[in-house]
Amino acid sequence: MSRPLSLDLRERVVASVLAGESCRSVAERFGVAVSSVVKWSQRQRATGSVAPGKMGGHRKPVLTAHRAFIVERITQTPHLTLHGLKAELAARGIKVSHNAVWLFLRREGLRFKKNTVRP
Repeated sequence: MSRPLSLDLRERVVASVLAGESCRSVAERFGVAVSSVVKWSQRQRATGSVAPGKMGGHRKPVLTAHRAFIVERITQTPHLTLHGLKAELAARGIKVSHNAVWLFLRREGLRFKKNTVRP
């Protein structure tokens, strides 16, 4: 993902639009997309600033708070599948994807095999 364009450029673009120039001509003059000019102008009107919003970041795992329940279910039902665990979580009002369940189990070291004969 690329970086946001500079604040200086954003301010000059929005100033030109506020001075009465059309979005298309401003976009052509500054070499940016028309959609960017429109969005920056909207952001200026809504927030009073053309500064870009936060990019990226880290999302906290949703299932951390439910670790005890998940460990209990895996202990009680060793043949439980990921989809089965996902369905049980959904029944408790916790809607997550199959991948989120798998990543949580992997991150927490809670691996289980459906066939206990295999290592």
